Amino acid sequence: MAAHRYGLSLVFILIFSLLAHPSSCDTLEKANDNTGEKQSVSDAPQEVNTDGSAAVEDLNERQWQSTDVEVDRSDGTKDSETFTPAAAKDQFQEELVIRPLHSGDIYASFQFRTLWDIDFLQEGQKVSHYRLFPKSLGQVLSKFSVRELHISFTQGFWRTMQWGQPFIPSPPGAELWVWFHDTVSDVDGNWKELTNVLSGIFCASLNFIDLTNTVQPSASFKPLGLGNVTDHRFLRYATLPREIVCTENLTPWKKLLPCGSKAGLAVLMKSEKLFHSSFHSQAVHIRPVCQDEQCTSKAWELRQTLNVVFDLYTSGQGKKEWSLFKMFSRTLTEACPLATSSKIYVDITDNPEGELFELTPATPLLSQAVVLGDRRTYSVYDLTRAETFGQLRSLNLLLRWKGDSGDMLRPLLHAERYVAGFGLQTGEIHTVIYNNHPYRAFPVLLMDSVPWYLQLYIHTLTVTSKSRDNKPSYIHYQPAKDRHRPHLLEMLIQLPPHSMTEVTVQFERALLKWTEYTPDPNHGFYVGSSVVSALVPSMVAMNTNFTLEQPLFSSFVPVKEESSYFVRVYTEPLLVNLPTPDFSMPYNVICLTCTVVAVGYGSFYNLLTRTFQVDEPSPPLAKRLANFIRRIRGVPLLT
Repeated sequence: MAAHRYGLSLVFILIFSLLAHPSSCDTLEKANDNTGEKQSVSDAPQEVNTDGSAAVEDLNERQWQSTDVEVDRSDGTKDSETFTPAAAKDQFQEELVIRPLHSGDIYASFQFRTLWDIDFLQEGQKVSHYRLFPKSLGQVLSKFSVRELHISFTQGFWRTMQWGQPFIPSPPGAELWVWFHDTVSDVDGNWKELTNVLSGIFCASLNFIDLTNTVQPSASFKPLGLGNVTDHRFLRYATLPREIVCTENLTPWKKLLPCGSKAGLAVLMKSEKLFHSSFHSQAVHIRPVCQDEQCTSKAWELRQTLNVVFDLYTSGQGKKEWSLFKMFSRTLTEACPLATSSKIYVDITDNPEGELFELTPATPLLSQAVVLGDRRTYSVYDLTRAETFGQLRSLNLLLRWKGDSGDMLRPLLHAERYVAGFGLQTGEIHTVIYNNHPYRAFPVLLMDSVPWYLQLYIHTLTVTSKSRDNKPSYIHYQPAKDRHRPHLLEMLIQLPPHSMTEVTVQFERALLKWTEYTPDPNHGFYVGSSVVSALVPSMVAMNTNFTLEQPLFSSFVPVKEESSYFVRVYTEPLLVNLPTPDFSMPYNVICLTCTVVAVGYGSFYNLLTRTFQVDEPSPPLAKRLANFIRRIRGVPLLT
């Protein structure tokens, strides 16, 4: 009974102490709120002792998936908000499309997409944690207020008449075009700093981009992401047609991937095989996109693409027969662990019944997609499924041809360019655009950027279609300034059906200063490719909903009309010879001058400074013997 009373008294004492000192509880709760995530992380290892290694893995996964964003408030303080894995902030997808070409070549296109629903340009927001999105590119977007960035490095020229249209076109060399935010005051300054930073990131010669090769297109390059920006003052476009692409450009490109080249489709990217090909192009595209049809939520999209064309027939590896191991010297064993989707698409549109080629291992998964105005059928290999790799845990696709593939349909839009004329004073640039549609006419937008040392005579501009004058409906011309900016010519031309349209303009070659010539001036000077942009009539209805689930290779360019699709075609770069002085003359002058100095002045100087002495004849032998004997005897010598 006494023990019971003692226990009740202790309970009343505890209750009275809690009521008398409530501030201690409030202080404890505030301390717990301030510590927040730190206490949860520090307490987690204590729970691991009972839950085992599984709790450790869950803890590590939670730490990697958290995204911290610091928000600058109006009073100058910073608040840190932690987003839990329940609201996924980023995702990664990877795809490989393989298309057998009618020429016997193999077209392989890698697509890597990283989507992150965060706004780098929001005022007062600083991103402090990166999970899948590369930190180097995120800091570039934030520092230079970049709205869209598109950069490509290409080795070789895409042969449209033999290979058809690529998924994402690019010109030979390096191409860079950027849309800046409308709050940027010094666009040229940001552009110059941005090219220097990108030059270091991708180990390229982008630092050679300056005002002499930068233009501001008015209509050719519209934003591919959100925003209908029409003020071309915030757009910059430049090309380096002589840029050489090699392994040092591919290595930093692969490091931007979440899994690098250690897992997933990036394992196939072996430099020795990729650069031993007919065509190679790698690109990075960054833009803001919508996540739903109403565009209530926005995200940043990083798309890395790599396109390569293998010529297996001329390389002696078998006519029109290929496999993953033959092309890349490697096979696939797993998908990237961080990827939500990892698939391989093989184009079997021309092989519906298997009469042309045999594809092994067979897959029951088939997919149809509208690509460049045509409905294509693909065999799909899902790398996230274990049964795709079979019992050997290795996937090596093999295609054996049974018959001839037939003729390829000609592309509806094609363009080419060349230089005509003779001598080193004047010349003429010819741009030929083909409309192969049998009964549809459509407009195209032609853009030419010509260096300042080719002085265009714009009054000689002519546009002809079917031997008749074709007056452009829109012309934008910005003349060049010597050593300051290039020529910019944009025209909107209507192409008649099944026609060839030729655009010609004459130019005069300028005489450069001797310090402005390249180390190999007799090789010539490169002029960047012309750009032809058009909405080409589609054979099937295009999908205008950009947010639907569809393969990456068919969803890069947004479609606004069901009856047409957007196509951009690049022509060949030009190689123009300029009046070149004889750089061997200084060497000849130096050699002649040195010879004259050595022979003429050297002899004269030698005569003036030399001292002369008379040499006495030596005595005869008998006299020298007599003097020798006298010297021994101590007798005076004979004179």
